[in-house]
Amino acid sequence: MRRDLLLCAHLALPVVSSVQSASLAEAVEADYDEHLRALFEHFHQNPELSFCETRTAARLAAELRAAGVEVTEAVGGTGVVGVLKNGPGPTVLVRSDMDGLPIEEQSGLAYASTASQVGIDGRETPVMHACGHDVHMTALVGTARRLAAARERWSGVVVFIGQPAEERIGGAKAMLADGLYERFGVPDFALALHVAAGKPAGKVEVHGGLRASSSDSVDITVYGIGAHGAAPHKGIDPIYLSAQIVIALQGLVSRELAPLEPGVVTVGSIHGGSKHNIIPDEVHLQLTVRANSEKTRAKLLAGIQRIAEGLARTAGLSGDLLPKIELSTEATPVTRNDPLLAERIRAAFVRELGEERLYPHEPEGMGAEDFAYFVQTEHAVPGCYFSVGGTAQAEIDAEDAGGPRVPSHHSPFFVIEPRPAVTTGVEAMTVAVLELLGKP
Repeated sequence: MRRDLLLCAHLALPVVSSVQSASLAEAVEADYDEHLRALFEHFHQNPELSFCETRTAARLAAELRAAGVEVTEAVGGTGVVGVLKNGPGPTVLVRSDMDGLPIEEQSGLAYASTASQVGIDGRETPVMHACGHDVHMTALVGTARRLAAARERWSGVVVFIGQPAEERIGGAKAMLADGLYERFGVPDFALALHVAAGKPAGKVEVHGGLRASSSDSVDITVYGIGAHGAAPHKGIDPIYLSAQIVIALQGLVSRELAPLEPGVVTVGSIHGGSKHNIIPDEVHLQLTVRANSEKTRAKLLAGIQRIAEGLARTAGLSGDLLPKIELSTEATPVTRNDPLLAERIRAAFVRELGEERLYPHEPEGMGAEDFAYFVQTEHAVPGCYFSVGGTAQAEIDAEDAGGPRVPSHHSPFFVIEPRPAVTTGVEAMTVAVLELLGKP
């Protein structure tokens, strides 16, 4: 059956009664005390960098196996795939990311990470879970345990994904390139969650349409002609040229995009030269580019090329001395939730969790997410990516009153309230899967 028809057909199915919601919440709370709290703290204390998540993947695989899930490891490098079959029905993919960040934790938590690791770039750095992937993995395991314990309530297949390298925007592509959908089947639906600092712990948020921006990492090598710093007319200064490029790039958003069309071009790194009185022969720039549509994304990337080359020609450069512009493989398209699926999941949350446990959608920044590859492939899988609050309401209120700011994602001070974040994540994801696979 075509997936669009399948989605519409499921929309017409009788929903699972909410009378068991209380028992689900009680079971999740008990499981947190007995198992999930210790698991969360283990993941938090033992983070690993992108594509280096060997011990993390092994523990996640062991936890899924213990829950009765059939597990395959080393998919797309360190990726984990768990399959839980329970009779005929649709297939639902549930994804969690696994990697930490090269940041030294300064949270002050008793279970703070003191880990360090050599990454795929060959550099050793401190590592911490500064984006909540420890919450995501723990919630994935908790969801598997709940679904395995409630087989009488659903029918179909759940595919649990432990994805590497979300922070490098490469793990989803790597798993798909390793034959994820060919080996385990194309899912009928794909689900994922992300814990959100600064949003109320114990609550969830879901909406259709735009979920995350596109992201492209761009490297520019600006060439010049070296000379003595006291005789700049004898060369062509790539530092001066790079400064012109940095300024001109800001005009892409402020003067070439419509005022209500979002876009970001940030120069995050600029390096060149070796001494006060030497004009170097090259400078390196690193950019991040964000957009909320593929049209805008293409326009910004083309504009970067045009501006860099145009200014270089104005400076008198040509041929091999024109800037070299390279797009990194760390790139992802815009992530969009299927509107019908998102509305269906939201209705299930309202019914099962209560409307008071949903918080409103308030766009903040232009974060990116490679969950897009699981849903925006040639298979066009309907996807729903939702958020789970991770900060105590008292801390949010204090910030709103002018008090200390809640540490953001990717901050060394990043802290999540683990109990409400994990338990709500398990509840919400279990409700979402049961909505799609539940027996009438």
